[in-house]
Amino acid sequence: MTDEAGEGQGIDHDLRGARRNVYLLTAAQAILGTIGPIVFSVGGVAGYQLLGEDKSLATAPLTGFNVGVALGAIFVAAMSRFLGRKAAFMTGALLGAGGGLMAAYALFQSDFWLLALGFCICGIAGGFTQKLRFAAADASPSFYKPRAISWILAGGMVSAVLGPQLVILTRDALAPVFFAGAFIALVPTCLAAIAILAFLRLPDQRPAAGALSLGPVRPLREIVLTQRFLTGMICGISTYALMTFMMTGAPIAMVVGCGFSQDLATLGIQWHVLAMFAPSFFTGMLVSRYGAERVVAAGLVILMACALVAHAGIALWNFWGALILLGAGWNFGFIGSTAIVASSYRPQEADMVQGFHDIILFTAVAIASFGSGKVLTAYGWDMLSAAVWPVTAFCLLLLVSLFAAERRRAA
Repeated sequence: MTDEAGEGQGIDHDLRGARRNVYLLTAAQAILGTIGPIVFSVGGVAGYQLLGEDKSLATAPLTGFNVGVALGAIFVAAMSRFLGRKAAFMTGALLGAGGGLMAAYALFQSDFWLLALGFCICGIAGGFTQKLRFAAADASPSFYKPRAISWILAGGMVSAVLGPQLVILTRDALAPVFFAGAFIALVPTCLAAIAILAFLRLPDQRPAAGALSLGPVRPLREIVLTQRFLTGMICGISTYALMTFMMTGAPIAMVVGCGFSQDLATLGIQWHVLAMFAPSFFTGMLVSRYGAERVVAAGLVILMACALVAHAGIALWNFWGALILLGAGWNFGFIGSTAIVASSYRPQEADMVQGFHDIILFTAVAIASFGSGKVLTAYGWDMLSAAVWPVTAFCLLLLVSLFAAERRRAA
């Protein structure tokens, strides 16, 4: 009885510690997660205003942000290994403040490429922030992991509102240099996150000495050439790239192309980001119940609906409706595709396969954000939404082929 009581007290103690860490990480996520919405709300328009007659590079600073996210994912892994996750996350927050200052200075100097560099540093900070959900899960008992991840997603919902509202409140603060106030606001924001992160007590994630091997590791080539992995990777990358392609160009199309105010464009991004995160509370349940393939297919159909709404006109409801559907389609498509990829490798192969997948993913996303400005300048908003059709049709064919192949194997 004494042993059972001691064991119960140990579980309670672990749960209390896990909850404390999760609450702190959720607060940090809510604050640091504002960086992305701020950058995407004004980055394209700011870049457009800094260029001369040739506006085709307007979205290049946003490409810099996406490149930074990929670099941040690499840096946070290395820094966590040598300094620990707490120090790594605090460093990432400090980089967010530095990137914001550089972006603001670039706007004062009307320096387009310095703005791109500032956004890249902000992106690196964003790459650090993306790892907060893994830290919350890893610091929790197995039965508490799903709830821990849900809390972090709730933090993302807060930042989806907080970031655009910061843009609206500070847009004219340093007039006539518009938007600089939003990036300077990142300094106290990120410093507040550092203060919160300082109270973390995360467990050591280094592998224990003498840990048993989980079995043989297959060559990377053998894994990535399987039909299941290729289908999941292509669908996930296509979904993410389409989302970035349209989201990057939408504020420019609204403000420059159609004459809507920057505040209305910013609110459109706010609703888009909310739609990206809100379904996450039940997407996992849908994957478990109906299968990842069906959830991905549903996401692709939602992206087609997004294209239809965008094609229907250039009223405010068309832009906002398309952005909301774009976010929801991304959620279903990307989470479902991630589940397909995750089922294609063994636990001991995870780091190798995930690294390969993320390199391809963020390269495609960076290309999509760069191409968005080129296509928008040359062909207009309709061409951005037209790209949805061939990509989603190809992905649906891949899913049908995978489903048929797995039914044949099962038979």
